[in-house]
Amino acid sequence: MYKTTEITSAEIASDNPVHQRLLFPYMEAAQLVSGNVLEIGCGWGRGLELLTKAATHYTGIDKNEDLINALSAEYRNATFLAANIPPLSTLADNTFDYIVTFQVIEHIQNDDLFIREAHRVLKPGGKLLLTTVNKSFSLTRNPWHVREYYADGLKALMGKYFPSVNTRGIHGNGKVMTYYEQNKESVKKLTRFDIFNLQYRLPRRLLQVPYDLMNRLNRNRLLQADGIAAEINYTDYLVSNDPAGSLDFFYIATK
Repeated sequence: MYKTTEITSAEIASDNPVHQRLLFPYMEAAQLVSGNVLEIGCGWGRGLELLTKAATHYTGIDKNEDLINALSAEYRNATFLAANIPPLSTLADNTFDYIVTFQVIEHIQNDDLFIREAHRVLKPGGKLLLTTVNKSFSLTRNPWHVREYYADGLKALMGKYFPSVNTRGIHGNGKVMTYYEQNKESVKKLTRFDIFNLQYRLPRRLLQVPYDLMNRLNRNRLLQADGIAAEINYTDYLVSNDPAGSLDFFYIATK
C-alpha cells in the first residue's frame, strides 16, 4: 500500500507529522459535508470513516485499482470507482452536494479540466473542498508533483468556474513548526550535495526513487532526534485566515 513516501502512512511512525497534517482537513470536512459526497483521490481511505458517517452517500474515485478494490470490500454501503482523472466521465452533471479533494490537484496534469469537471458534477449551490501544499513552504522539489501553487494563482483558476472561492490555510502550532524547522535544516544537509541543481533540471520520473529514499531517510532521522515527530497530533494543526503564511491551502468554492 505504501510504496512511496508520497502515500503517507498512518502506520509508519516517521510519517506521523505528515499523516496528522493530512488527517486534519478531514476532521474539518466532517463538520461541513452532508448529502451526496464525492471524494476525488480517496487513496487508501484516510478520511473514509469520517466522511461516510457525515454523508448520506459517499462516492470515492482514485486511479489505484488495488486500493479501490480493497475499499469496496470494506465499505459496502459506499461507491468506489477506479479511473484516471480528469475527466470525471462516468459521473453525471449536477450530482453531488459536496466534493472533497485533498492534496490531489498538485498531481494533475490538466488542472483547469480538473476544476471544470468538479464544477460540472456539483449541484447548484454545491461546494468543493480542496487542499494543496503552499509552494512557499516547500523545502525541495517534489518530483511526484506536476506543479505547486501560491494562494492567489489557484484561487484565480478556481474563480474561472466558481463564483465564490473562500481561501483559507492549514497551519501548525509551535510543536509543528519546530518540527518543520528541524526538517528544513535536515533537508539542507541532504541537498547541499546537489551543486548542479539537478533536482530542478532532471525529469520528474528520474527523481522519484532517489527522492523517496532521501525522504524516508530524513523522516527516520527526525523521528529519532527528540521525539517531536511521534508526539504531533491532528489537534496541533489549525485553520488559518492567512493562507499565504500557511503550510497548506484550504479552499471552499461554491457553485
